[in-house]
Amino acid sequence: MIIPEHLALANLPTKIEKLKRLTAILGGPNIYIKRDDQTGTEYSGNKIRKLEFTVKEALDRKCNVLITCGGIQSNHCRATAAVAAKLGLKSCLVLRYSDEKPPVDGNYFLDKVLGANIKIITPNDYKNKRQEIMESIKKEYDSIGYNAYIIPEGASNGIGTFGYFNCMKEIKEQEKELGVKFDTIVLTIGSGGTYAGMVLANKIFNTNKRIVGVNICDNEEIFRNRVKQLIEESKEYLKEDVKITDKEINIIDGYVGRGYALSRKEEIDFIYDFGKLEGIVLDPVYTGKCMYGLTEEIKKGKFNDSKNILFIHTGGLFGLFPSKNLFEFKNN
Repeated sequence: MIIPEHLALANLPTKIEKLKRLTAILGGPNIYIKRDDQTGTEYSGNKIRKLEFTVKEALDRKCNVLITCGGIQSNHCRATAAVAAKLGLKSCLVLRYSDEKPPVDGNYFLDKVLGANIKIITPNDYKNKRQEIMESIKKEYDSIGYNAYIIPEGASNGIGTFGYFNCMKEIKEQEKELGVKFDTIVLTIGSGGTYAGMVLANKIFNTNKRIVGVNICDNEEIFRNRVKQLIEESKEYLKEDVKITDKEINIIDGYVGRGYALSRKEEIDFIYDFGKLEGIVLDPVYTGKCMYGLTEEIKKGKFNDSKNILFIHTGGLFGLFPSKNLFEFKNN
């Protein structure tokens, strides 16, 4: 299988470790975690795997400006700014926030440290006009002699999908090293590209794993269609037809809570309890909701047919700091 070329930026392979205490408490399947929160420091999280492919395409096209978008605490935007700085490129981030002057904290603070040009837009403009706004910014850069490349939200497009296609190859090698076969892989769905890459690889490599996504915004129907669209886009690079059935797309809805980047008390309490239990920090936007959803579903018996579950930790540490006031700490 020939896939597009990519840059080597992330610290790979990321390790896999067993969540022994959580497994014991739940009394269900063995739960392991793949530490994609450790793909780097400035790069940390899942987005760098996708950026290795999208930015390689940008360089091949002689581009010297990276334009992308996300929420004010976007891990993807911070990683894009870091990649641009590392490679000597300019970056422009279109960030969603309800105020023109967001608190300089977390990922937004790092965006500034990494030298990104930043444009703040309203949630309504982000929802309805973000592509138009990025296209306008590209025209501005191109008109003064630059060559700009637009990366979609989360680097979730056809070529970005191969970041987690490659991750599945990595997992297959680690299964041999660990002597463990993962029948189920669980991960967050936020923009769809990470999940689409895993589903695509699962099909092509015939690994017969159950790839489960927990959506942290929107709903199952939206992401089911989005995943199909991304896999369709990836065919342009694969040069072969791949058919994904509805049965191969497993999405657990019901854990969006108050909405994207909005936390409920039970989610924050779970992040706190999980940190004390396993010494691993989850984030409130993605992994906190996803792991909370997984544990709740295990309690309901929804994973009784699984023996070994692999949870993909997609990062998000820096986005935790702006939520610090939501935590109620206790003396232990």
